Amino acid sequence: MRSDPFRDFERIVEQNFPGGGRAPRSMPITALRRGDTFLVELDLPGVHPDDVDLTVERNVVTVRARRTPTNQDGDEVIIDERPYGEFSRQLFLGDNLDAGALSADLRDGVLTLTIPVSEESKPRRIPLGSSQSAEG
Repeated sequence: MRSDPFRDFERIVEQNFPGGGRAPRSMPITALRRGDTFLVELDLPGVHPDDVDLTVERNVVTVRARRTPTNQDGDEVIIDERPYGEFSRQLFLGDNLDAGALSADLRDGVLTLTIPVSEESKPRRIPLGSSQSAEG
């Protein structure tokens, strides 16, 4: 295998400076509405559940994750193109979502957030009453 001196330099910088000298990386995301629930999926391959920090403050959801290299002292790294360090993403929830009922699950490298629509925001049927005027 050929060596790429620029990639080798980039790898050395990433390994020796937190975040590789850059701001925390973002994570790919998919968000969709399914009925009365919003689903948000964030890609976190190779991240252990203990290395994920999920917080909710008012209507802001913050996801922070950390992935560290798996190589050990004495390993000869031939190729290592996977990004390491801290990843973060903030989501701003609309007032129609119930942030207090948010749930999260990390499975197969995908963090899934489930956020229900608040009861007050769900459409509801209003029954029609009879309006008779008093005649007299």
